[in-house]
Amino acid sequence: MIHAVTVAARRHQIFFAELRKFGAFMRRDFLVAWSYRMAFVSDLLGLVGLVLVFYFISLMVDPSKLPTYGGTQVTYLEFAAVGMTLGIFIQFALQRVAAAMRAEQLMGTLESLLVTPTSRSIIQLGSVAFDLVYTPLRTVVFLLAISFTFGLHFDLGGLPKAAAILLLFVPFIWGLGVASAAGVLTFRRGSGLVALGAIALSLVSGIYFPLDLLPAWLSELARLNPVAMAINGMRDALLGGASWSEIAPTLLMLIPLSAASLAGGLVAFRYALRRENRLGTLGLY
Repeated sequence: MIHAVTVAARRHQIFFAELRKFGAFMRRDFLVAWSYRMAFVSDLLGLVGLVLVFYFISLMVDPSKLPTYGGTQVTYLEFAAVGMTLGIFIQFALQRVAAAMRAEQLMGTLESLLVTPTSRSIIQLGSVAFDLVYTPLRTVVFLLAISFTFGLHFDLGGLPKAAAILLLFVPFIWGLGVASAAGVLTFRRGSGLVALGAIALSLVSGIYFPLDLLPAWLSELARLNPVAMAINGMRDALLGGASWSEIAPTLLMLIPLSAASLAGGLVAFRYALRRENRLGTLGLY
């Protein structure tokens, strides 16, 4: 009994010690980001430019081509704004996990980092911990700014439902990001194939245009796309005021898809790490 209590206490100590390492990762990445202040300015200008592009595109779009949500006809900018929000997370998950591994390779710190008594999951999450905080804040500011600037109408009651969809969707795209990081470990610059697949998923997801505009066979196939499931569910919640029971099928479909993607990505990363350790090429870039 005493031995079991001691083991449990030891595990708790290790768990909280691992969690404290997030602070070190975040402090490092914040200081690096803050040392390049113009990056924040360019990021802001990039968002403003993107919004302006879609605003002028919206002036050319025939509203009758857009779907209705909750019986209400939405504007193209409202339609695209929700898509761009999800697109931000897709870009983040795909690029940042692989980019963090690549940066450690180029700085020559990857091998040293991986031999520390730190779990691989903490290293993967810690490497993007700063972005996990920065990106949601950036997204909220983006949505608020575009809403007030152009008078867009979103159902605030749909925010918890959209957040639930996003929470279940992030592991799916995160799994692709971890698989991309595995490609970086193995091929140094071999993450492009995973990124290319994600771009294909995005193109047939309805992020920037309704799926009904696609050929009939491709439109039906696209509805099985997890990205399309997530974006349609978020639009139903934010633009149509869908209830929890209405978005429940989307949530239930995303759970196994996200679990499979994340598990596949972690297995690929673990295999790539073992291979590089066996060959002694982990520190090469």
